[in-house]
Amino acid sequence: MLTASTPPVSVEAPAKINLYLHVVGRRSDGYHLLDSLVAFAGIGDTIAAAPAETLSLSIDGPFAQGLGNAEDNLVLRAARALAAAAGRPAAAANLRLTKRLPIASGIGGGSADAAATLHALARLWRLDLEPAALAAIGLTLGADVPVCVYGRSAFFAGIGEQVAPAPALPPAWLVLVNPGIALATPSVFKARSGGFSAPGRFEAAPVNAGELAAVLAARGNDLTAAAVGLAPAIGTVLADLEALPGALLARMSGSGATCFALFADERAAQAAAAATQARRPEWWVAAAPLLANAPPTG
Repeated sequence: MLTASTPPVSVEAPAKINLYLHVVGRRSDGYHLLDSLVAFAGIGDTIAAAPAETLSLSIDGPFAQGLGNAEDNLVLRAARALAAAAGRPAAAANLRLTKRLPIASGIGGGSADAAATLHALARLWRLDLEPAALAAIGLTLGADVPVCVYGRSAFFAGIGEQVAPAPALPPAWLVLVNPGIALATPSVFKARSGGFSAPGRFEAAPVNAGELAAVLAARGNDLTAAAVGLAPAIGTVLADLEALPGALLARMSGSGATCFALFADERAAQAAAAATQARRPEWWVAAAPLLANAPPTG
């Protein structure tokens, strides 16, 4: 039984990075079939959950202003979905979201928040649920939620419901850049044209960041052209990232608008991030390590 003295639970919601993203087909209902390698970055949002008699959500952090705690907020939807699946009479908790990631930016902020909420409340409510059960609940909330529930580098396929372990990724750093644009995923898929790609999965673990960049260079993000057509600033971001000293690879994540550059070490990434921020003060810029295996932590 939960009481006011039950300790709160805090779970990190790291940024989701699509190292590559291929559109491999389309279902009869219109949903696109994907193949992607996802990893996580050492920067993200935080979900805190504390006992309460009702369900509430407060939001703080640099990007709190862009979100409301309306009924359709993914954090609240995740709480209600978990309560329903667990047979609880109602979802009850004080939830706090610290929002550090840009909104609708292609790095899974909302999906990672929903996944972190599922993990936090499963622990707070002392639910005995297998990860697969949490992922199934997550899929009802969004295609990216299951891989965020998994919480470590993985391949995902289908519409997001198929998640499989990926080879170990080497130590590396990222510079993440968003030009201050929120891009709706459905709009990007609607704007996409052309055929489909083959899956890009690989089995051998890259031994270092340079080898990882070489593996990724043979793959791509099939949504880039559509996203650039809707938001040309993404093309500017990619050009800037490609020109950074030490950048091994530059690519858009997800459906945009956030892009990333891959670096071999922290020093080069931090210097590149500082130079980019000085040149483009209106952009959101962050340097962060690539977390090859980063399960949610409390």
